[in-house]
Amino acid sequence: MLKGLSITPPVIGRIAIGKVVEKNGKRLPEKDDAFTITTLVQQRGEWLLHPLHNQLLSQKEGSKLRSIPVTLLFNDPDLNLRAQYSLFDRQTGRPLCVGNGETAKRSTQEGYKAISCPGPDLCLLGQEMGCKPYGRLNVQIEGQEDELGTFIFRTTGYNSIRTLAARLKYLNAISQNKARHLPLSLKLRAKSTTQSHRAPVYFVDLVIREGVSLEDALTDVKKQGETQAMDDSLLESVAREGLANGAFEETLEDGPELVEEFYPPVEVERVA
Repeated sequence: MLKGLSITPPVIGRIAIGKVVEKNGKRLPEKDDAFTITTLVQQRGEWLLHPLHNQLLSQKEGSKLRSIPVTLLFNDPDLNLRAQYSLFDRQTGRPLCVGNGETAKRSTQEGYKAISCPGPDLCLLGQEMGCKPYGRLNVQIEGQEDELGTFIFRTTGYNSIRTLAARLKYLNAISQNKARHLPLSLKLRAKSTTQSHRAPVYFVDLVIREGVSLEDALTDVKKQGETQAMDDSLLESVAREGLANGAFEETLEDGPELVEEFYPPVEVERVA
């Protein structure tokens, strides 16, 4: 294994609740009120739709995809959702610093350094350059062919990160560390706040799939746990080792697109 290269869960597509659009000659992020499932390929600056997007949409009423049937690749909540305070160079997309509110890894001219992490609100560099929470959720969508591939949902929204983190921990607890066998759905929810001027703010939740009771889901989990051939603990051990192999999960190749969508110029975010 190449040292310094973070080995992440295999990704075969993206899940988004927004897109990047051109306004006044600039490409800026724009929020949406529905999910979009895409491939990993862009054409003319837009991500190409994954076949599963229209397939799932055809099974629903209306023209918007607001829930997606999914399962998890891991039981461990922290493997399914990796959330950190993250700082990127908004010009180059290069990752500069990641932390958890206690400790952080920062890229310096002398290499990576371990430092204390007070969080974005109390870090001078974080305030200046726009450090904020950044989460990546990997899920498998019902109907995909690749049994070890995942779709990644990225977000810098407090509501999505906090809700998904809680749900993952609760679901794993009630299933007795067998959350990957639960039939789940990614669900888009909305809320209004004073900060949003009472306009709806959309965030992502993770729930037991519609039409399945919690009791039935847990009964099925128990049966699957007794008959499964794959060793969950070994898979998770390999995944942890791979993620810990690098200082940052993002690569220089992915950085520019990530910054464009989630880390626009600081002045733009302040106006928004």
